[in-house]
Amino acid sequence: QVQLVESGGGLVEPGGSLRLSCLASGRIFSIPTMAWYRQAPGKQRELVASIGRGGVTTYVDSVKGRFTISIDNVKDTGYLQMDSLKPEDTAVYYCNAHIIAVLAGQGGNYWGQGTQVTVSS
Repeated sequence: QVQLVESGGGLVEPGGSLRLSCLASGRIFSIPTMAWYRQAPGKQRELVASIGRGGVTTYVDSVKGRFTISIDNVKDTGYLQMDSLKPEDTAVYYCNAHIIAVLAGQGGNYWGQGTQVTVSS
């Protein structure tokens, strides 16, 4: 069965870096689009970054110049590289992807389980 499995979260000091991974398991043909969302306690879920067909990327203003989204379709894995982290980046991060699967009926929209990112000194 197709799943998205996230990893890479953790505790980091302000100014530090983390790279989040979103691995699509199962028989995957391609991942044409992916997005990363985050949700802090008491806050609405926020779209952080997205990458579409042709590699076109978008970022919320608060992370521009610090975060980079990418997809490696050889590894069936998406990434969110986070540099110069700030305390306000603290949240649970979720990946979301449209997946084209090899098996009929298994393609579609999927969410990762979430990974905690905490930025604190």
